[in-house]
Amino acid sequence: MKNITEATTFVLKGLTDDTELQIILFFLFLAIYLVTLIGNVGLIILVVADPQLHNPMYCFLSVLSSVDACYSSDITPNMLVGFLSKTKIISLHGCATQLFLAITCGTTECFILAAMAYDRYVAIHNPLMYVVSMSPRVYVPLIIASYAVGILHAVIHTVATFSLSFCRSNVLRHIFCDIRPLLTISCSETYVNELLLFFFVSFVELVTILIVLVSYAFILLTILKMNSAEGRKKVFSTCGAHLTAVSIFYGTILFMYVRPSSNYSLEHDMIVSTFYTIGIPMLNPIIYSLRNKDVKEAMRRVLKKISY
Repeated sequence: MKNITEATTFVLKGLTDDTELQIILFFLFLAIYLVTLIGNVGLIILVVADPQLHNPMYCFLSVLSSVDACYSSDITPNMLVGFLSKTKIISLHGCATQLFLAITCGTTECFILAAMAYDRYVAIHNPLMYVVSMSPRVYVPLIIASYAVGILHAVIHTVATFSLSFCRSNVLRHIFCDIRPLLTISCSETYVNELLLFFFVSFVELVTILIVLVSYAFILLTILKMNSAEGRKKVFSTCGAHLTAVSIFYGTILFMYVRPSSNYSLEHDMIVSTFYTIGIPMLNPIIYSLRNKDVKEAMRRVLKKISY
């Protein structure tokens, strides 16, 4: 019997082997990473600095930004080093850590987005009781639970994946240590791992999507009862950014994981993985900044203070 100690390192082949293209991609992804960090860290600072944003909705948004910054930082720096390196090696422990953090961030983001949908429902359905209904005693446990589920989910898959034997190969045709690429190079039986992946990802997706759909169904009923066109417009403005972020994130996750392994394509999924691990963390702060009136006004107030 061969065990995991035989593979002490993994080789992340990345997007391309073309040296000239790697240099171009290095600067492209470096720019994306900088925009991601500036956007997400800037949004967190904005929420902390502006008293008018000190409410549950923007607390959830700042947590989402911290998760996105962590998500991108887990993948992109190692990817950038790979563009400039000939070996593109990641250690066994580094690979396990990268997988653990990626699953933690991805799962936590699912539950934070669901909590944000519930928060919007409470705010729109009964605005006068919003402060009471979404007090710190409610939204803080929701945030903690989101992180707890994310960590538990990550522990299950990381332990299950790195209990396998990798005696066939240590070359991953991927941008980071993800579950599917690791299963393809394992010489162990991966049927249980495939079941775990399908079951737990499906469970996380279905539960959080159901919360989002039910919340927005009640929001829609509330909108239909409104007599004021201005009120409807304000609700759509408030929910538009969140709906956009939810649609993009859940769509890519469902495409990646909730499907049979027979449909798996390394090249196809590598591009999708690049989008949801690097692209979405960059897009989220842009979406929430451009489509949220409160954020734009808070930005003006903070910049005005700085200018004086």
